[in-house]
Amino acid sequence: MITGQTRLIGIVADPIAHVKTPQVINQSTANQGLDVVCVPLHVHAENLQKVLGGVGGFANLQGLVVTIPYKESILEYCDDLTDIARQVGSVNAIRIDPDTGRLTGGNFDGEGMLAGLHQQGHTVAGKRVLLVGTGGAGKSIAWSLAQQKPARLALYNRSPARAQALLERLQKQFPELDLVISDGNAQDYDVVINATSLGLKDDDPLPLDPNTLRAGALVCEAVMRADGTALLAAARERGCRTHPGQHMIYGQVVQICRFLGVDLQPEHVARILGH
Repeated sequence: MITGQTRLIGIVADPIAHVKTPQVINQSTANQGLDVVCVPLHVHAENLQKVLGGVGGFANLQGLVVTIPYKESILEYCDDLTDIARQVGSVNAIRIDPDTGRLTGGNFDGEGMLAGLHQQGHTVAGKRVLLVGTGGAGKSIAWSLAQQKPARLALYNRSPARAQALLERLQKQFPELDLVISDGNAQDYDVVINATSLGLKDDDPLPLDPNTLRAGALVCEAVMRADGTALLAAARERGCRTHPGQHMIYGQVVQICRFLGVDLQPEHVARILGH
């Protein structure tokens, strides 16, 4: 039951009908007995400035989860950034200071992906990894992957210039890492991660040619769909192991909530996602 004492978390996106974070947070906080609810906020691009200019005035609004297409453009409205958000140039959560209204942007996509992989017993250290997509989520995931010291990290993006820009930033921070630009051919890789939004819709094209996947490779999704994505279905047909997007959500919801001042315990999220 929502009362005058309920604390709020918003999630900002456009479109927003597909988002799964409110369901995960609300079921998890209910399981834990926390008086916190997450509500979707559909914000069109032309209204983003108006929304961000006013949210600091809500004393019971803990903060915002930020998703497509605002993870990069929302940086300019933040008063402060965490180190990782500044490094990757992407924000997926904004904490609101209840006293001053200042907005602090953080990013938990990469940490969420790694936490989900580790929880399922997977590691990328010493592996050859292909990351598909170098947008807001992809940049954060790339940064976290680089810290794990894979044998090679390949970046593939429909816009090669974006992949090259990320590669150059990573090379400065991780000069010893084998970093390359990929053409999307996955045949030489142990781990393949889709960090694009392709797969949200039934008619989306595949983010890469599944015929290049080799049997035994681990194919991972950032896209969360209850029935899985076409990429994961194609990967299973090729004899690959699969890692759905639910695990990434599991990995980052706890971290995001704690960043926003809500002490959500991992076991309550795990119950929702069937762990």
